[in-house]
Parts: sequence; C-alpha cells; structure tokens
Amino acid sequence: MTNVAEQLVRMLREAGVQRIYGIVGDSLNPIVDAVRRTEGIEWVHVRHEETAAFAAAAEAQLTGRLAVCAGSSGPGNLHLINGLFDAHRSGAPVLAIASHIPAAQIGTGYFQETHPEQLFTECSHYSELVSQPEQLPRLLRIAMQTALGRGGVSVLTIPGDLADRKAVAPTPPVTRVRPSPVVPAEETVDELADLLTSAERVMLFVGAGARGAHAEVMALAGKLNAPVGHSFGGKEWIQFDNPYDVGMSGLLGYGACFEAMHSADRIVLLGTDFPYDNFLPQARTVQIDHDLTRLGRRTPLELAVHGSVKETLAALLPKLAQRRDRSYLDKMLRKHADRLEKVVDAYTRDIAERTPIHPEYAAAVLGEVAAGDTVFTIDTGMNNVWAARYLTPNGRRRMIGSFRHGSMANALPQAIGAQLAYPDRQVVALSGDGGLSMLLGDLLTLASARIPVKVVVFNNASLGMVKLEMLVDGLPDHGTDHPQVDFAALAKAAGLHAVRAEKPGEIRAAFEEAFAHPGPALVELVTDANALSLPPKITGEMVRGFALAAGKTVLNGGVGKMVELARSNLRNIPRP
Repeated sequence: MTNVAEQLVRMLREAGVQRIYGIVGDSLNPIVDAVRRTEGIEWVHVRHEETAAFAAAAEAQLTGRLAVCAGSSGPGNLHLINGLFDAHRSGAPVLAIASHIPAAQIGTGYFQETHPEQLFTECSHYSELVSQPEQLPRLLRIAMQTALGRGGVSVLTIPGDLADRKAVAPTPPVTRVRPSPVVPAEETVDELADLLTSAERVMLFVGAGARGAHAEVMALAGKLNAPVGHSFGGKEWIQFDNPYDVGMSGLLGYGACFEAMHSADRIVLLGTDFPYDNFLPQARTVQIDHDLTRLGRRTPLELAVHGSVKETLAALLPKLAQRRDRSYLDKMLRKHADRLEKVVDAYTRDIAERTPIHPEYAAAVLGEVAAGDTVFTIDTGMNNVWAARYLTPNGRRRMIGSFRHGSMANALPQAIGAQLAYPDRQVVALSGDGGLSMLLGDLLTLASARIPVKVVVFNNASLGMVKLEMLVDGLPDHGTDHPQVDFAALAKAAGLHAVRAEKPGEIRAAFEEAFAHPGPALVELVTDANALSLPPKITGEMVRGFALAAGKTVLNGGVGKMVELARSNLRNIPRP
C-alpha cells in the first residue's frame, strides 16, 4: 500500500529531484522513511534548517533544476525562511516541504502550531496546505511547475499524520518542461536600433540575465564601440574575454563603470535588476529583460524591451551599422586601467610580507590557486568586495552568494548544495568569521558526510562591512569587533583538515595543501580588521560622515585606532 509520503517522494524523483535537505523529526518522519525506501533520491542531513534552504537554493541556481528542502512542524520549518527568501529573490526553483501538526489539531493552539501556508507567502510564488490525501498529486504538480516556471519558491504544507495515510489519488506522470526564450516584436527592435544609432556615446550595463549571451553582448559592444560594465551578478557571465570591460558599479564597484554610465548619451541595461538606483543616472536609459515586471522599476526608461538578452541582441545586431569613432570607448578604457592601477591593484602590491594579512592580497592569491572551473560561494559583507574585485571569471567558474537578499552565513550552506550538485568540481566557500559563526554547526555536516568543500575563512575578528557603514554614517564603530577565534582548531575538532595562515607568505601553501586534500578542509586567514572598501563614487556626505566618526573616536581617546585604520587604507587613496 502506497501512502501519501511515498507518492510525494516518487513524484519528486520523477521530476529529477535527487536529494532533500533537512533535519529529521516527528511530523517529517513518514517522508524521511519514504526517502529511505526509494532509490534515486537521498536525505541530506544538515545541522540547521536554514542551511537546508540555502543548500537547496544553491543547487537550483547552479543547475536550473528543481531542488527540495524540508522542515518539521513549527520551529523546524520556520528555520527555513531566511534561505527561502534568498532562493526566491534569486529566482532559484526550490520546493519547500513544511510538515505540520496533526490535521485535527490545526486551529486549536496545539504544541508547535504555526500556519506555514501563511508564513511563507511573502517568500514564495505558491504556498498551500494539503488537507486531504487526494489533493497531494495535483498540488505537488502545481507547486513544482510554479517554482520552475516562475523562478522562485513553492511551499507545500503537509500535516504529518496525513503523510502517513493511504494515497487515494493515482500518481500522474511528471512532465518536464524546458522554458523558451522571449523574442521581442520586430517594431520594438527597430525602435531600439534607432535609439542606439542616434546616440554618440552608448554604454552597456550587464547583469545575470545575460547568461549565455556573452558573444552577442561582445558583438554589440564592438559595433557601437561601447564600454561594458556589470553588476556583481553579471560578473561571471560578462567580464571574461571582454576588451570593453570598465568594471562594476554599486557599493562593491571599481574601475570606470560609474563614470562611463554617467557620461553616456544612452545606457542599455541588459538582463539586470540592479537595485541601487542612486548609482543609475535616472535618464537616457533603455532596458532589455525577459521579465516584464522588472522593466522600469529602477529608473525611467526611454524604451522598455521585453525579451531575452541573447535573442534580442541577435535580432538587433543586423540593424546596426559599425561605428568608427572609438574616442569615448578608449577614454573610458584608459580611465578604467588607471583606476585599477591606482586603487584596486594597489591593495595587492608590495604587501606580500606585511602583517596582518591584507584580505585583498589573500583573495588575489586564491584566484590564482583555485581551479579553472571552481564554484565560489561568497558570504555577504566584505567578502563580496574581495570576490568582486579579485576573483577573475573565465567562463567556467561560478560565483554565487546572497546577492539580492543579503543574508549573512550563506557561503557554507550554499557550498554544501553546490558540491553535492557537482561532486567532481572544486567548491570553495569564502566565509567571513561572522557568517561562519552563525551556522558553524554545519562544519559537522561536511565532516560526517565527507563533502569535500574547501572553506576559506577571512578572520578579522570584526564585522567589517558594518564598521564601514557606521563610519560613513558618522558613527564611531561599536559592537563590530569581537575576540579572536581559532577557527582552524574548531574545524580540526569537527573532523576537518584545517590550516591557519597568519602571514602572507603562508597563504599560497595553505591553499595548495587544503585544495589537494581529498575531503573537506578549512583554511583560516588572519586578516586586517581595518581593511575597508570604498565605493567607486565618493560623495561629500560620505566624507563628512567619515570625518565626523573619526572626530568622535579621537575625542573618546581612540586616536591610535584611527591611525591604524588610516595606515591600513592608505592604499585606497588615488595617487596624483
């Protein structure tokens, strides 16, 4: 006799799901047992349900396939919510199974009672309660197709006792559907061609929506002699083999991207939902995106083009003539090279013997040592800056993080999902000490399941991004620093191979040792807590805030602290 849990697991397996991430427990027991008895699908035991959701989201982002996580009733599935928000905002097709209290007890204030079908509505496209066994096949099919079709999260809430009941509806075949690209109308492409032809200086700003369209973007930039900037999400798809590159904009930005955008006659947003509207000119802009809802929501548009980037540019390119004047492009390329030399590159020169370790230098070495097809998962905070500026994409490397939700502690759990999805690839988690501390228990997941993730923890005993935010706001940093922790010792106690580097000369050997180890490993880098990062456009308000914070710190007896900060960041001041 097939029960509802078995029917659920079989349908998931037919849909291509290979694993469910979660923690076993009471109301989930029938589903866990069904997984045990079903070939082709496994239960991945993690130490926190938030890890389960982040791991599923990473698997879904990297593969494009449906991934699944689960949480038991009440607190168990409530722990999923942060990772599910990240998955939803990233467009990752994730199904969350939220098991529930016994069906007859719903609404009585029963032990651990919550209402998951309501709780998860803000971070899902679809969230429904299965109240009868005959509903399961149809609701599951809708949930899976919604997650895949709309890109994001679906949640099915299933009472534990219902999962153990006999399945009464037939199990339907699962149809796998491959999404089709969006092709804009020809008259829209003609209008776009006219706008680009009439502009003397065109700049392209590219996001993650340009995945698979590298050749078309390069061809467009070549025809228009247009500089090409990118968001962090677009970095991995567009920065490599790009003779038109002018870097990134936004809070993590570098190079001439900001200036190129603001000096252009026309900006083309390609597959990006860049959220920082204060970095956009708010004028002279056209946008191409496959998602209608994103068009014009960050900046007023001269033209909105509903279409996939690759297909739209393929239709556009034959309508454009080759532009001969390269003066604007060459000017921006020179400025970009100058900025890289004076600011970004300055962080990695002549510091190979200086302690504490400068994180920029460590990130640059990591980029050199890591494999050509490494999957990097990147913690929110200063690690985003180091990755954005010092890890070089090549068309095969992947970089994912909590780029849209901005959660701490994402790197380690995302690495778990990435490594299980790609067991033969190197997966490196760039963790901050703050982020790693939050979900530290899942080092045990790496050790117990022998998942060969390499964790690189930048340990500055500080919340560096928060420190910078306070200083820019005119506040002395407070509550951002904490006692130094030996993460390598903790990792060894958890059963991982671990190396601690305290001097720059030890970094390369530490990476090589850890990466050669066949199982999970951790590299701890003891880095400079005062190494901060400034955005590409410094406003007077930022300078005033920093000066005010410095003044307050000095008046409170912290002059030595400000001297240390100045010395650490002297390299960030452009030289004349």
